[in-house]
Amino acid sequence: MAVSSRQVQNKRDGNGVLTGKPGTVYDVNIKYNAPDGRKSYMKRGFATKKEATQHEAEMKTKLLNPTYTPTNSAQGKQTVKEYMEDWIETHGKANLRPSTYASYQGWIKNHIVPNIGHVQLNQLSPAMLDKLFQQLFDKGLSNSSVKYTQRILSVALEAARKYHYIETNPARDIITKFGKQGKTPDPYTIEQMQEFMSKVIGTEWEMPVMLAGMYGLRLSEILGLRWKNVDFQNNTFGVVEQLPFNLPAGTKEVAEMALTKSNDRILPITDQTRLYFEQQLALQERRKELTAASGAPYYDNDLVVAKPDGAPFRRDTVSTAFGQLIRHLELPHLRFHDLRHTAATNMHQLTGDFYTVGEILGHTLKGIGMSLGISTNFDAVTAQYVDVRLNRKKTVLETYHKALHPQKEAAAAAKPAPTAKKPGRKKSSEMEL
Repeated sequence: MAVSSRQVQNKRDGNGVLTGKPGTVYDVNIKYNAPDGRKSYMKRGFATKKEATQHEAEMKTKLLNPTYTPTNSAQGKQTVKEYMEDWIETHGKANLRPSTYASYQGWIKNHIVPNIGHVQLNQLSPAMLDKLFQQLFDKGLSNSSVKYTQRILSVALEAARKYHYIETNPARDIITKFGKQGKTPDPYTIEQMQEFMSKVIGTEWEMPVMLAGMYGLRLSEILGLRWKNVDFQNNTFGVVEQLPFNLPAGTKEVAEMALTKSNDRILPITDQTRLYFEQQLALQERRKELTAASGAPYYDNDLVVAKPDGAPFRRDTVSTAFGQLIRHLELPHLRFHDLRHTAATNMHQLTGDFYTVGEILGHTLKGIGMSLGISTNFDAVTAQYVDVRLNRKKTVLETYHKALHPQKEAAAAAKPAPTAKKPGRKKSSEMEL
């Protein structure tokens, strides 16, 4: 008999999830003739006899096709966690861009494995994935973020199907409707940036928010900025390096930085931002002293923005924590990258000099025009501003930075750097990176 029943102590439900209760399950066992001899096919653990019978009928049809290759039962028994981690390491490193590989890796770790990582690969069903997507929606992930999860699973599970680990790709048969992707969040106004800055002053978020929201730096540029490129004597800093996209989890020391797209970008430190740099440097010096006194290791990567032990932050960690911060502070939805758009928009609205704004952000002329929704004669603009000097950048930046501090200079607006002490209960605005 091709379909047989047996008793188990821990039966799975219709979604393949263990119930912790005993019950009857059904197995399919088919003998068939293959080009290379007599073989057998088996799949065990169906929750109902109907499901087993349907599968039996489907497989008998497939097995009669001489070109059909049955699934590898051993590979199909591995968990989703085991398969996804192996897939991203073998396929991802060889076929994906470093930034995409890093993004996929973080997404698998944070959103896929915690929810369905325990499920056996050949037990994964469309119903389980629809449940997963709903759970992510319930956690507050955006429509586009949940859709991104589906895309990763679809690509990974299609590879499993082609390798004959599974019969079908369950991510292709889901019923979840993601709808249209929402529009890009509006950049913060001057007033909103003032409110935001006031809430992160004195926290771990102060420096990254300042560099992104007041200068328009990319996250990778912020995390790769080193003190050796900060010149207090001339009040400038160079955006010449960025954190590598494929930084492994748990990295303590960065052997080599990656170059930025515009690795000759020198920006002025304005009167309004100098105190941020000085306080950050002083804070890190105190951390080094405390770490040395405690006997714990300090990883001196010379990073302006780093963990308390000097180790680098990962881009995905900061992005995820930033979303939590915005929700916690009850501010309008914004992604970390949108702070860059905020800086560009506010600088342009205040000065009208979109070419210099583009130079500050490291954009091409066409790129900054598209970012700001401007259509103009780029050749004429290029001829007018063919050489943007540092003093012009300073003028544009100071105009924006002074608008953020209309009453007092940053020295009065910014709170003193936090004294080094044992961590206590955090304020509502102090979300950890």
